[in-house]
Amino acid sequence: MKNMKSKKPKLIVILGPTAVGKSELGVKLAKRFNGEIVSADSRQVYKGMDIGTGKVTKKEMQGVPHYLLDVASPKRRFTVAQYQKLAFKAIDKILKKGKLPFLVGGSPFYIYSVVDGYVFPKIPPNRKLREKLERKSEKELFEILKKLDPERAETIDKKNKRRLIRAIEIAKKLGKVPPLKKNPRYDCLLLGIKKPKEVLTKLIKKRLEKRLKRGMIAEVKRLRKEGVSFKRLEEFGLEYRWIAWFLQGKIEKKEMIEGLQKDIEKFAKRQMVWFKRDKRIHWIKNQREAEKLIKEFLKK
Repeated sequence: MKNMKSKKPKLIVILGPTAVGKSELGVKLAKRFNGEIVSADSRQVYKGMDIGTGKVTKKEMQGVPHYLLDVASPKRRFTVAQYQKLAFKAIDKILKKGKLPFLVGGSPFYIYSVVDGYVFPKIPPNRKLREKLERKSEKELFEILKKLDPERAETIDKKNKRRLIRAIEIAKKLGKVPPLKKNPRYDCLLLGIKKPKEVLTKLIKKRLEKRLKRGMIAEVKRLRKEGVSFKRLEEFGLEYRWIAWFLQGKIEKKEMIEGLQKDIEKFAKRQMVWFKRDKRIHWIKNQREAEKLIKEFLKK
């Protein structure tokens, strides 16, 4: 009698902190292994947010199809549960074509929603509560969550307002935030790129200068013209928050650039805190190492 486990389809994941070159490596590897790319970036899902999010350009794609870019309006909220649903659909579409799916990005919650197949609690949004909580700062929200569910407060990103609000919403409804159940759909190979701190700091600086030259401030002005409020822009954090402050006259340009540089460095550090917990990640130094690991993985 055969007792064979059904084999899960394979998925290659390329992750790491901001500015390390994930998109570029993703394209090279997808070309090498007949693959297509699904983006795992919580801000690149929004239309019109291109320069500030470092969205891969048509030229940079080099003919490799990319999914989950420009799928949502920046005026509306887009949840990780919505992302997961679309990501599963895109990955399954790539597999049906007989191609290899690559999940590429740096948003940990988005990545793990797919890798671990999180089963999200079916708690509908509480509009009234959300409006009340929106007026509070991240610090105040964290204190509320701490009282409701100290356990969840220990693991949550304190700086992520949206996630704090959702956790409070669930805790109020269920008494606490239940641990996310996992139901992984794919056999995943996790490849991580990291750089020494001083190298990453220089890369962030160089990329920030490039984005400002490309017209990042003009992009934020255009989003404002299209009806995205300053409050909403600030919620996107990093580039959009600092430029929104600058455009409102709250800070000078020099202060904006210096503050943004520091903020991106802190953000990269937070990303690494998340990723360092995961022992499944193979930290690679170059494309050659990545190719070797993929070849071995595909043979299994």
